[in-house]
Amino acid sequence: MTMYTEQQAKAILDKVIALSKADECTATLSGGVTGNIRFALNNVSTSGIVSNAELGVQVAFGKRVGIATINEFDDESLARVVRRAEELARLAPENDEFMPAIGKQAYVPSPTFDDSIAAITPEYRAKVAAASIEPCKGDGLIAAGFLSDNAGFFASANSNGNFAYQRSTGLDYTCTVRTEDGTGSGWVARNAGRTADFSADREIQTAIAKAKGSRGAKALEPGKYTVILEPAASAGLISFMMNGFDARQADEGRSFLTKKGGGNKLGEQVFDPRVTLTSDPWNPDVPVMPWDGEGLPREKMTIIDKGKVNYLEYSRYWAKLKGKEAKGSPGNLIMAGGDKSTMDLVRSTAKGILVTRTWYIRMVDPQTVLLTGLTRDGTFYIENGEIKYPIKNFRFNESPVIMLNNIEELGKPIRLGDDESPFLMMIPPMKIRDFTFTSLSDAV
Repeated sequence: MTMYTEQQAKAILDKVIALSKADECTATLSGGVTGNIRFALNNVSTSGIVSNAELGVQVAFGKRVGIATINEFDDESLARVVRRAEELARLAPENDEFMPAIGKQAYVPSPTFDDSIAAITPEYRAKVAAASIEPCKGDGLIAAGFLSDNAGFFASANSNGNFAYQRSTGLDYTCTVRTEDGTGSGWVARNAGRTADFSADREIQTAIAKAKGSRGAKALEPGKYTVILEPAASAGLISFMMNGFDARQADEGRSFLTKKGGGNKLGEQVFDPRVTLTSDPWNPDVPVMPWDGEGLPREKMTIIDKGKVNYLEYSRYWAKLKGKEAKGSPGNLIMAGGDKSTMDLVRSTAKGILVTRTWYIRMVDPQTVLLTGLTRDGTFYIENGEIKYPIKNFRFNESPVIMLNNIEELGKPIRLGDDESPFLMMIPPMKIRDFTFTSLSDAV
């Protein structure tokens, strides 16, 4: 069994806490069931179900910390993992930034669990694969993709009396469609909180249209262009930018939010006034756990308010040092936008470039959040409100801070999830001026 009820999880965690002889003990129990199906070359290649649960134990003697994990929960195994954590703690050096376990907290449950996703079967996954493959076969195209769904739980308890428990579900789908000669490529990705919000039959048409439309791509000179960034194209850049909202980095001069002469830019106008970014664990479109990795309760908060920096994240250590309050770190990002679709933004563009996706994003300069990466899977030239022809992919060098100061228009936000990002996101398509492309790429 890998899905434990609240009562079952608490019984195990209470037993672990009672076994520990350390100054303090924190135990976490998590698990669940993840199903998947993978297809490539228009054929299913793998499918499976992974069922697992794991217990993590962290103990401290003074400022010495030890951590051990196990996936067996009989009495002997529980005693063994506690002893191991305590042995490691006694061997560990003192951590000068050690913070004791949090006290008892009050958490307001968020709607992270959906029965329809928890009920997904192998037959459902097979139908998604078929719905992706068959239309591509009919058009002489080649599909490769992955569907993953999960239902799980997370529970935590500590020797200071805190306890948390919640279940969650999720669905992720991605598909790349290529032309048989390899010159055209289209891509689509979908993250959903309910099966009713996902249709492979609908999503695959997006990837097919882009693959067929991207044949015979022309080379365009690198430079600064007006771009329409689909939500998936800008989400990775924004996710990178969020690292700079750490108060310690800003205070120590390692962030774009470091103020010249010292301090940080909290309260200052850093972005275009149309940029408002919030976080809300209870948002029905992108709900997340009501606590962060340290067990601090999350709150509904405004991170950027009409372009002004309204929030910096303080770790418990840095908050204590600076006399600030440590709050739960955001688990989702919700960016305000308008009502227009990506194609509505295209229709209002005299000349520009439509970018489906950005890929292989890497940091160049943390203090300006200068990033580099590639466009991929459907890049198109726009003229007089129409997509004129496909173009070869670019490498870009751009900062999301500059990007969010060069906004011309924002569209309707959509839900996005990414394994490389710690956030669930609601991000709009964006029309951005003077986006910097530095060279051409041979990637399709």
